[in-house]
Amino acid sequence: MSFYSVLAIPAVVVIIAGVYYLYNEVTRLMSKSAVRNKVVVITDAVSGMGKECARVFHMGGARLILCGKDWDKLQALHDALSDVADPSVTFSPKLILLDLSDISAIPDITREVLECYGCVDVLINNSSMKVKAPVQNLSLDLDRRIMDANYFGPITLTKGLLPSMISRRSGHLVLVNSIQGKLAVPFRTAYAASKHAAQAFFDCLRAEVQEFGICVSTVSPTFIRSYGQAPDPSNLEKSVWKFCFRKLVHGVHPVEVANEVLRTVNRKKKEVLMANPIPKVALYVRSLFPGLFFAVVAAGVKDVPLVIEDEAK
Repeated sequence: MSFYSVLAIPAVVVIIAGVYYLYNEVTRLMSKSAVRNKVVVITDAVSGMGKECARVFHMGGARLILCGKDWDKLQALHDALSDVADPSVTFSPKLILLDLSDISAIPDITREVLECYGCVDVLINNSSMKVKAPVQNLSLDLDRRIMDANYFGPITLTKGLLPSMISRRSGHLVLVNSIQGKLAVPFRTAYAASKHAAQAFFDCLRAEVQEFGICVSTVSPTFIRSYGQAPDPSNLEKSVWKFCFRKLVHGVHPVEVANEVLRTVNRKKKEVLMANPIPKVALYVRSLFPGLFFAVVAAGVKDVPLVIEDEAK
């Protein structure tokens, strides 16, 4: 290899890196302009992910309707967004109390949402209830509550807003789901079941509403971790299961997910999987070699303590 060939390799790498950086910056700016003046509803806006979504869409000039179960937290989020934004290019967010697990109240909330601006351009279904426990330790009542929060609540709100979108022949429905909507792991029976159900509903819905110009997207990260949360090496069990899925349990930062949701709305992506290589490989193994997958799963859970770990947001 000649001297000039050796110099050319790092030059090509630098050029490719520069082009990639410019591409990301351009698409980021385009994403913000794409949501300007759009009416965007965000559920569970007071969670870490919800706050970051509110921030990026607010800075992009969207007309936000922020929903959550705690009025004081909603008001604090409203004030925080207003303090850092330019009022000449942003809209003051509207706040609505919403508990998605209270199914009977959602029809009234839907009417309240539509009365804010007369329509909804983007609905971001974000809220989620989690629990980690052996199936024999979970009550049927807790199973029902998780299904209400993760499945029946989001689809009830979606169904309530859908007729307005169909009549306008425009709209975007986004489900912030989980990789467990595709890959079930031990001690997550109720949570994984609710995420599988939500995934299937939105997959079916995508085909049904395409003729009306409505886009349906699912963004499925590994677990969304809390701010500043880092894995504790001392808590990593030395098992096949933990080795294969340690990246999955560490999760994705809320900022990453919020930026991806913004890009998804801008580009009208149908499905986004935010996961490291190991969980992605596990999805293929589950489909192509189910016997191997189930053997690995079973080998990793034999000595796990049978306790309930509540991980609700």
